[in-house]
Amino acid sequence: MAIFNPSREEVRRFFCDTWKKNNQGGILTPLETLAKQWIEQHPEYHLLLQDGEKALQQDFTPEQGQTNPFLHLSMHLSISEQISIDQPPGIRSIASKLTKKLDSEHEAQHQIMECLGQVLWEASREGGQLNPEKYIHALQKLN
Repeated sequence: MAIFNPSREEVRRFFCDTWKKNNQGGILTPLETLAKQWIEQHPEYHLLLQDGEKALQQDFTPEQGQTNPFLHLSMHLSISEQISIDQPPGIRSIASKLTKKLDSEHEAQHQIMECLGQVLWEASREGGQLNPEKYIHALQKLN
């Protein structure tokens, strides 16, 4: 099974095109609809997403103190998908409890995102793949 691995440009175009299509009243695919919902919750990204060519060129580095909006939105989509299919097993329940605890799906996802970022960084550093058990263990500590 091949894993879809879009380029930096493809990811950026997806979010910019989705936002443009939404603003022009276009019909969105289910994935675009989910992306639009997360974009709407991040008004600080709206101006950038309106200028697709500028967005394609801009770099976002920790040294500049900037969060990469495309990485951030992509992680929201990834976490939403993980929750919808309950993979890794248990994430749906953890996310539900965390959302209730924080009274915010958005804030719950941001905390989940921190855990995901950490296990991805560890996997990258160790030259391996994401360890689902480490991920779930980190998530369980949130509740």
